[in-house]
Amino acid sequence: MPRPEYPASIFEFQSYFPDELSCVKFLMASRWPDGFKCPRCGSGDFYYIEGRHLLQCQNCRRQTSATAGTVMHKTRQPLRAWFWAAYLVTTHTPGLSAVQLKRQLGGKVHYETAFLMLHKLRAAMVREGREKLRGVVEVDETFIGGREADMPGRAGSKPIVVGAVEDKGESAGRVRLRLIPNAGRRTLEKFIRENVELGSEVRTDGWAGYNALSKLGYRHMATIEGSPEMAVVILPHVHRAFANLKTWLLGTHHGAVSWQHMQAYLNEFVFRYNRRGTPMAGFQTVLGLADERLGPTYEGLYGIAKGETEYAHPNPGELREITHAELTR
Repeated sequence: MPRPEYPASIFEFQSYFPDELSCVKFLMASRWPDGFKCPRCGSGDFYYIEGRHLLQCQNCRRQTSATAGTVMHKTRQPLRAWFWAAYLVTTHTPGLSAVQLKRQLGGKVHYETAFLMLHKLRAAMVREGREKLRGVVEVDETFIGGREADMPGRAGSKPIVVGAVEDKGESAGRVRLRLIPNAGRRTLEKFIRENVELGSEVRTDGWAGYNALSKLGYRHMATIEGSPEMAVVILPHVHRAFANLKTWLLGTHHGAVSWQHMQAYLNEFVFRYNRRGTPMAGFQTVLGLADERLGPTYEGLYGIAKGETEYAHPNPGELREITHAELTR
């Protein structure tokens, strides 16, 4: 049985998910498209315990978490809040900041909670074993925050990001971005080996860090740019991606992105850039419904105990057993 279709417009989203129960049904249809079966006894009869996101087998009473293995695992937030966050972060063209998410959810979550939710969604945007870029690929590096006065290849006061973009002629294909400590040969070669298929044509500027690419199995085309202004001419696609990235960081996030979390923001940019033609297709992906992607913990992001600051389920003390019939009709 195929997974459920994702909403194609905001009107469909509102009609698909008017309440918590509708979110539960979508979650179950996505995770168990052939119907839920108890891992212990194989029975398909169960109750859903509202407020705890648990499926309890009617036969052996074993409890299975409906959100385990997703970014919503052990969440205290309503599922609708997660669904709205996933929908907004994948479809809103300028992206979404924690402040904006907090506002969109009616101020019912603290800023730290909105920040954590977005980072969990960003963690689900990176798929292990994804296909490498191929064909003609432009590769270059840039400083986030403007040009750096330091010598090329050396880390100064600004983050260095290396990027690779498929050249499809008039248009660009997929993109990859990574925060790097320096632009030395080993660093750049490692990035290219992990993200570009062997045999591809790799186009770069004349920086010496790319000189050995031909020995690694790539067709290397280097062009001496002569002046910084020429970089946009010889490598148009990767520099257009860099320009869009910097505009997004300054516009949506006002440039207030720390080095610690920079890669997470790069991952979000890559995810949305590569799905710019079909943004709503990423809705299920960022919820972790396609693969098990738990995302970072609060302690992992802040290094401190979380405390009781989250907006919990509307009625955490009123746990109701929702019958199998209610979920499947």
